[in-house]
Amino acid sequence: MPRTLTTVDQTVTLLELFDADHTEWTLSELARRLAQPTSTVHEQLTTLAENGLLVRIGRGKYRLGWRLLKLSSALYGSLPWYGPAHEAMNALARGTHALAFLAVLNGQDILCIARSVQGREGESVVGETQFVLPPHASASGKLLFALHELDLPPGLEDFTPRTGQTAWADEARQIRARQLARTRDEWSAGTSGLAVPIREARGDTVCALGLSFPTRRWSNADTLERRLRDAATEVSWKLGYRPPAGGLPTSR
Repeated sequence: MPRTLTTVDQTVTLLELFDADHTEWTLSELARRLAQPTSTVHEQLTTLAENGLLVRIGRGKYRLGWRLLKLSSALYGSLPWYGPAHEAMNALARGTHALAFLAVLNGQDILCIARSVQGREGESVVGETQFVLPPHASASGKLLFALHELDLPPGLEDFTPRTGQTAWADEARQIRARQLARTRDEWSAGTSGLAVPIREARGDTVCALGLSFPTRRWSNADTLERRLRDAATEVSWKLGYRPPAGGLPTSR
């Protein structure tokens, strides 16, 4: 691989280490985590800081820089569906007192691009800080893989005894028929989830809108499902989607 591409890959890997659980890193910590020479990582950090993507703070630590907000704003501004979907997500969180989220399919990755805990009641649930979600154990992952008719990658982790109990081909067909994915104690014991698609005018699924909640609330899953479907239907309607006479599309 050309040196330029290698450098870009290394820089992306470095930036991805900054997340909600690790907001600050020192040079030595990053070098150990990346298994790279300190001099190489220092060069990357200096370049990123000079360009505003990182900021050096006290005691030799680094955090993400403000310039990333500009890039983030440009990204979201390029997605006409993001504003209505984000608004619906927040309203759903307030109305259900559960964690609401938006997730997208990026290649083979399920990315949680927004989440809201406005008005949440009760304990926290798994996935509140994760950016990459498991395709086989999260409601949004199952939904998006099923609607895009994708096979699950091999070697996926069994998080709990309930993970992957149903053959994927059978479950994917059920998800496409219902236009809904459910998980119950599959990613973590005590956490359950629901997800439905948001579609744009042509019928393409642009993202998954979902809820994650303590499994003790499973008796209310049907009510949460209705709230979720109503919210997704309203957003899809705003985006110009009109269901065909024969019903919803099974994949896109």
